[in-house]
Amino acid sequence: GVVLKMLPFDNKSEFQVVVDMPAGTPLENTAAALQELSAYLAQQPEVQNLQGYAGTASPITFNGLVRQYYLRADAEQGDLQVNLVDKKHRSEKSHAIAQRLRPALEEIGTKHGARIKVVEVPPGPPVMSPLVAEVYGPDEAGRQALAGKIAKSFDATDDIVGVDTSLREDAPRAFLRVRRQRAESLGIPVAAVAQTVSGALSGADAAYLHDGQSKYPVPVRIQLPLESQVGLERILGLSLRAANGQLVPLSELVTVERGIIDKPLFTKDLKGVSYVFGDMAGKLDSPLYGLAAIRGTLQKATKDGDAVVGEYWIHQPTDTYRGYALKWDGESQITYDTFRDMGAAYGVGLILIYLLVVAQFKSYLTPLVIMAPIPLTIIGVMPGHALLNAQFTATSMIGMIALAGIIVRNSILLVDFIELQVSQGMVFRTAVLQSAAVRAQPIVLTGVAAMIGAFFILDDPIFNGLAVSLIFGILVSTLLTLVVIPVLYYALYRRRMESREDAALSGT
Repeated sequence: GVVLKMLPFDNKSEFQVVVDMPAGTPLENTAAALQELSAYLAQQPEVQNLQGYAGTASPITFNGLVRQYYLRADAEQGDLQVNLVDKKHRSEKSHAIAQRLRPALEEIGTKHGARIKVVEVPPGPPVMSPLVAEVYGPDEAGRQALAGKIAKSFDATDDIVGVDTSLREDAPRAFLRVRRQRAESLGIPVAAVAQTVSGALSGADAAYLHDGQSKYPVPVRIQLPLESQVGLERILGLSLRAANGQLVPLSELVTVERGIIDKPLFTKDLKGVSYVFGDMAGKLDSPLYGLAAIRGTLQKATKDGDAVVGEYWIHQPTDTYRGYALKWDGESQITYDTFRDMGAAYGVGLILIYLLVVAQFKSYLTPLVIMAPIPLTIIGVMPGHALLNAQFTATSMIGMIALAGIIVRNSILLVDFIELQVSQGMVFRTAVLQSAAVRAQPIVLTGVAAMIGAFFILDDPIFNGLAVSLIFGILVSTLLTLVVIPVLYYALYRRRMESREDAALSGT
């Protein structure tokens, strides 16, 4: 069969590995996971170089702008920017390389308790993820519970990888509240207590280096050894000097309050939402088929025994407080919008073509005959995609739109020849037969010329669909046009023309 997809992956020179450790993971553990992932990638012959970012956002890209990677600044977050050798020096395309390396990277991430996502540069408009499920509902707890069950449905579906959610695990937090009365009685300012804790955890800039060469100030930072920064007990064991000169441990000046780190809450158009993300792998890398497959397991994604209230494809639910609802987004939404707009453009183009032909031939029926072979392009386009194992993409649709004009041109040549010969006194039946014989050569030559031009973009990853549509659409429709137009025109106008010929013979 022919796989439907928005756009195929281009042969890029880079991809990204996004790492999400469990909430509350120290920065050192995140860096250790990135280091092991980097060591594996560095051994691959297709990898030229890479950069790792732990606890900070990587340089912003267009894809990262949409996916909000510039906000990834927590200690448990990291990513690797992987640059590949030039495509002339490797046999595999970047998409095939990323798919091949994904299982090994996920295995390394599992050892560290991390979630791994291999993110490629999108060939078209970037989205938050190829597969996105937006969960709406009246309360946050219910949305999160439903999102967690939908994520399990993602995991249970074949070829869906990189499953993630907007949910965060509970991460412990220790809040040190200063005992103001105790600190003031000892003559220790509250600011001194805060500065001591901050310096113990992050260090403090004591001065700046003046070397006469640096563009920006270079701080001289005083920082405790790494082993002294780990563990709350070591921090509480630090001493501060009181007004009488005695050293007072920090544990006497603060009260430890334990809790959970605040979690982010998401809204879209002022409506509370939780997200579930996924990507497609395997032979069918089109998210549309993953979306169709996962819907079979969605009946298990229930809350309190009740099924999801609503399932939306085009727009958000209007009333999110009435019940829980699921809105599909991601590449499926972009695909729908693109093909909807291109289908509308196709329809407008056909109307304009019809009006132009009506103005030319002064008939409402003849343009319908001329435009009849347009649907015949599908006979060539779809088998052509299947024969070359090519995906039907947006560029394929562009090729079909272009084919409409090419086919109409061929039809006009045939119909115009028939009417011209009849007006000069040729018998209608003979004119119909002569039209295909006389006009075949110029029609075939122009079709072959267009096909040869399309051959030059046949190996392009993005415009491959356009080339396939043009080559096979022109090939089949040209041959069928030489048969369909004369036969159809003869069938519709035979009685009218023969009555005219009989009247002319009787008049003479």
